[in-house]
This record gives sequence, C-alpha cells and structure tokens, in this order.
Amino acid sequence: MIQSRTHTCNELNMKNVGDRVKIVGWMENVREVSAALAFVVVRDFYGTTQVVAETEDMIKMIRELNKESTISVEGTVRERASKNPKLPTGDIEVVPEKIEVLGRCLYNELPFQINRSREADEATRLKYRYLDLRNPEVKNNIVLRCNVVSALRQAMTENGFLEITTPILTASSPEGARDYLVPARNHPGKFYALPQAPQQFKQLLMTSGFDRYFQIAPCFRDEDARADRSPGEFYQLDMEMAFADQDDVFSVLESVLPPIFAKYGKYDIASEPPFRRIGYNEAMETYGSDKPDLRIDLTVQDATEVLGDCGFEPFAGNTVKAVVVSDFKETRKFIDKLCADVEVQTANKPFWFRLDENGELVGGISKFLTGRKDKVIAALGLKPGCFVGLAAGKKLAAQKTAGVMLKMLGTSVPGHMDEERYEFCWIVDFPMYEIGEESGDLEFCHNPFSMPNGGLDILLKAEKGEADPLSITAFQYDLVCNGVELSSGAVRNHDPEIMIKAFELVRMGEEDVKAKFPAMYNAFCYGAPPHAGIAPGVDRMVMLLAGEDSIREIIPFPMNKNAQDLMMGAPSSVEQKQLDELHIALVPND
Repeated sequence: MIQSRTHTCNELNMKNVGDRVKIVGWMENVREVSAALAFVVVRDFYGTTQVVAETEDMIKMIRELNKESTISVEGTVRERASKNPKLPTGDIEVVPEKIEVLGRCLYNELPFQINRSREADEATRLKYRYLDLRNPEVKNNIVLRCNVVSALRQAMTENGFLEITTPILTASSPEGARDYLVPARNHPGKFYALPQAPQQFKQLLMTSGFDRYFQIAPCFRDEDARADRSPGEFYQLDMEMAFADQDDVFSVLESVLPPIFAKYGKYDIASEPPFRRIGYNEAMETYGSDKPDLRIDLTVQDATEVLGDCGFEPFAGNTVKAVVVSDFKETRKFIDKLCADVEVQTANKPFWFRLDENGELVGGISKFLTGRKDKVIAALGLKPGCFVGLAAGKKLAAQKTAGVMLKMLGTSVPGHMDEERYEFCWIVDFPMYEIGEESGDLEFCHNPFSMPNGGLDILLKAEKGEADPLSITAFQYDLVCNGVELSSGAVRNHDPEIMIKAFELVRMGEEDVKAKFPAMYNAFCYGAPPHAGIAPGVDRMVMLLAGEDSIREIIPFPMNKNAQDLMMGAPSSVEQKQLDELHIALVPND
C-alpha cells in the first residue's frame, strides 16, 4: 500500500478482478456516453486506469469537475468488455462506489493538452512547466535523468571514487565564461562568484591527499544558450585522480559509460573500450571538426593541389577542402538548400560539382575544371554518381566549413550514417597556445593549467625561439559521442616551475599567477601529486540517451534561451531595502 491508495494506476490487471481497490490521480479525460454512463481516465505517476461511472449521481459529480482535478476512486475491479491491449491496465476497469475530490482544477481551459504539450510553443511550456511535466513523454525524460545519475554514482563508487561536495560560493575566476556574482553583505564592495566548475577545488583535494574524487557538480556560467547548452546552470560528472595520467582517466570512463549508454539509451549499442583516439589536427583534417560523428562514413579530403589553381577566384591562394559523396541521387533543390544552410552556419560560401553517370563533370564549378577532369577524378577518387562539396578559405575556415557540410550530407543522404548506436572517441593533443583573434597575441588555447607535452623543456625552447609555441600540444582531451562534446579534461600542470613558464609565454609572470590563483599555486608549492581529471556533462549525456535535440527537454525546470525562468519570473526586481543591505546602487540604463 502506498499512502492512501491500494494500487497505482499502472498496476491493476485480470488478477485483481473482483477486488475492492482505491486509486488516486488526475482526471485526464471524461467521455460521457449517456446520463447513466461515463468513462473516466485517471492518471498518476505510474500510468492510467479507466473508471466507469454508471449512476447519475456519480456522473453529475464528474461533470462538475474540470480535467486535471485530482480525485480518489474507491470501487471494484472488473473485466473490460472492450479491451485495450496497448495499456498495462487495458483488460480491466474500476466501477466506483465513492469518488472524492482531492484537488480541484479551477480552470475550464488548460494552456495545452497534457498529452500533447510538446506541440505547444516553448514559452508556454516553460511558463506552465508543472503541467508540461505531467505529460508522460516529458516525465519519462526526467525519470531517465534520475536513473542515469544514480547509475553514474554507483559506477564511480565501485571504481573507488569518493563523492565530495565543493563550495557553491567562491571567488571569481579570471578565466573562462562570465561569472554569476553574489554580493557579500558583510563585505561592502566585494562579491562571491558561483563556480563555473569545481576545477581548483578538485585539484586542491588531490594536493590534500585524496586519491579519487567525484561529484555530480552544479556549475554556473553566464553564457548564451544553444541546443546542447543550457544558460545559467548545468551539471557534470566531475572527477579527478591523483598519481594518474591520461590513460588512467580514459580507462575509468571507458568502463563507466558504455554500460550506462547501452542500458538507458535510445540505442542499445555503444562503443567497446578502448575508444578510438584521434589527434586534434587529424580530426580537423579528416572530419573538419574536433567533435566528429563517427557514425558517418564520410571524410574531408584536401583538394588544394588539384583545384587551387583551376581559375576559380575563391580558390586562388586559399586552402580547398572536399567532401565526396558516392551514389548521390539528390535534386538541385536539395543541393541549393544544403549550400545555403552551410553558409548560414559558417558564414563561408560552399561550392560543388558532380561526376554524372556518363563520367562527365557537371554543375556548380565544373566549367572551371575543363581540361583537368582525369586529374580531379584521380585525386579525389571519384566514381560516376559522386557529388563533391567544396570549401575554401584560410585553413581553419575551410576545414570547419567542410566539417559542417560533411555532417549535413551524412545525416541527410541515405546510406552514409549508421544512426542507431553510440560512437565514442577521444580527441587528444590539443594545441597549448593560439593567436588571439582580437589581441593578435599568443594566448592559451584551452585550459591554462594543462601539462604541456614536453614539459619544461619544450617551454624553454619556445622561450628561446628554438620551438614554435603554436606547435606545442598539451595533455588535454575531449570525450565526444555522436558528434557531441561530452566533456573536456586534462593532465594538470602540478609543477609550479612549469606553470610559471607556461604563463610567461603569454606575458604573465609569477606575481600574476600568485595573485590570480593563490590557493592552487601555494598548494602546489607544498608537494603536489601528478593528477588528471575530466567532467562529462550530465545534461548532454541524458540528452543523447533520450534522443532529444534540445537540452531543455531533459532538465526539470529549464530557463529559456534568454536565461529567464518564465514560471518563477526570474530574474526579477528586488526591493530597495535589499539593495541597501548589500550596498548596491542601480545605475539607469540610458
């Protein structure tokens, strides 16, 4: 017995015929046949049960209730005359002796039909999220999330990790995205920050002597929303290992994730360990992305040598990349839309041509290839019926444009994607440094606390001009699944001498490091173990497992794209008294 009910609305079957039962739930639907016959569907968390009212008094009471009122039904189970094999309770119905109203719905009209809430516009769904969550499809995503988090916790514990919580109120970080700031009432003019990640705290735990740490960590970043990124807050499986290297981290996640994906995912096939490892440069050259979807069998080819001097102006002096699709039967309308969509995503215009069934180059830029047909066919390995998508520009721009084209072609042209599986890979050997687009100076490419490949020696060579800083790679790695980046991680730079030298290359000295990262730098000076970690995003994992395109579908109470909570009305204005206590004055926005 659960609370005041004898059974849930998904539990009754033919074995219960003749039993006197009590069920509770929401009145989902009413079909009134006559003054003495009405069918009522009662829904709770677990499922639905049909109730058959056969007296005028019962029907009169039901008629006075709005849908979504909560009711208690006491009655007898009987076999249904017209069965519904699609429902677990489809063989029976309950004939009520007593119906009690537990919570009356005061509105005749709902903002949307509960079972079709996903068809409503997003703003309405988010405003009435408590109604949206009554939809079994929406509810099931949240149940999935709970089960996945529970499985992750169990797996990490079985691997010897301790779950340790880290502070929510901390210091503002000079790196990464924008912080959410919290004014300190007792310290006028000073602020706490909500953590963008527990990065420094988990590294400090390693220096404290804890060997394996994890938590399902809340993280807060003031950044814009995307389909795979929720604004405001998100959760990650944060982990760190002492006396460990890259292979140790890979081994843990390769044992933890595949069974969970195979058990809870929309698809029941997941990569077996070890996952494929792809260098960053190789990924950009082969797939045009550092987040390749390995379910797609297409690759990017370099066509600079064969097409760069063909006389087509956008190719002159630029890198040219090609994506070849065999047995291409799509229309010109498809090609035009593909090119338009690629240009929207990349701000770079793509080009194309085809090798028709007669072995002739046709369409797109084919007129510029007269006289070099055989050379083009040989260089790109073309066969009759092939489509060739092209991208040109500076190397990185050409790579990324080709990568977008590859993904669009792979997902829309039949026969080039084995969709129903989870394909994992590691992207490794990321560049340590890059030239900043705005500054034009050398900057850290990703995590400044990663260990450079080559240690202190390679940094000293770069300082002396004996090595190009842009050629230095770091022990940084990304975990990618089906074209979605699940997480970034790294072997940490735990040596103060190497850390200072790494920062000096970007014009920051020892005093800067001490000032910006005092706790971590000082802790490392007391003898720090080599350590490494990673933090796969829980929200993104569940999104993949549920087969959803938007991350908001698997978050119980998500914000909209503008970081607004339409249900609670956040962010909101506060009273002047609260501002005064915090020593805050609002400046008018001219």
